[in-house]
Amino acid sequence: MKRPLSEYPAIPDSAPVDLIFDQQHLDRLANLAWIWTVTFVPRLVAAVAILVCGALVARWASRAALGLAYRAGHVDPTVQPVLGAMVRYAVLILAFIAALSQVGIQTASLFAVLGAAGLAIGLALQGTLSNIAAGIMLLWLRPFRLGDYIEVNGMSGIVREIGLFVCHLEAFDGIFVFAPNAAIWNSPLRNHSRNAGRLISIDITLPAKAEIERARGLLLALAEGDRRILPRPHPRVFVETQTGAGLVLSLHIWASHDAVGEIQRTIIERARQQLEAAGIDTLQPQQIVRTVPAANDPSRFLSASLPYAD
Repeated sequence: MKRPLSEYPAIPDSAPVDLIFDQQHLDRLANLAWIWTVTFVPRLVAAVAILVCGALVARWASRAALGLAYRAGHVDPTVQPVLGAMVRYAVLILAFIAALSQVGIQTASLFAVLGAAGLAIGLALQGTLSNIAAGIMLLWLRPFRLGDYIEVNGMSGIVREIGLFVCHLEAFDGIFVFAPNAAIWNSPLRNHSRNAGRLISIDITLPAKAEIERARGLLLALAEGDRRILPRPHPRVFVETQTGAGLVLSLHIWASHDAVGEIQRTIIERARQQLEAAGIDTLQPQQIVRTVPAANDPSRFLSASLPYAD
């Protein structure tokens, strides 16, 4: 049976060095180690168990929150990933605090130290914190939603996820784009999917003696016969200008955002075929140019079969 610590003789100051580690003092050190082990190890095991259980509960709570938000119906899909992340981190923080309390660390004083350290870290990571502020503003003002095709700061793609730090985009060629929120928030943004319709304009150069009304009727028939072209606003054909090469007719049509890419790729060819099929020499197009959207507009790569949402 182990002896109490008070029964061991004190070590005199004048004791030789070789007498310090005698059997009694070794027993005393062993007794101290035993007391420390019996006292601290169970607390450490309990703290580790709390952390493990907290991680499992955090994952379950995050999935439950996402499932509840999905079934509720009125929670916007844009904020669902952020909601799940917030629930997960909240549970992990509570588990971490409980584990610290279990091992005997005073959390009140720890919070003061963490507050000072957090201030120093915040000053060092201003760029990262700006991403959080930008993410909050993006979620609040909603310039885009999941499934929208956006173009910003040299990046373009379909929005797959909006997080507190970054947004995940999928480019038209399947490339994954990891876009920091600050880079999106601080730059002008073009949302190709926000409005119901997109304008497409092409200029058609015809000979100077072309029958304008005949050409206008053929182009309007082309627009009205294509179901992908919106009936409102109405398609329009008008004389844009007259040059030395001939008359320039401008065709304005509107299309939905999911069909605009396919129409951009086919409208010039279809307009040429429609005019040449009339069999009149004065209706043979000399030049056809798409002016809106511009040639460098990335929406020309979009396809009606492209999945806008998972």
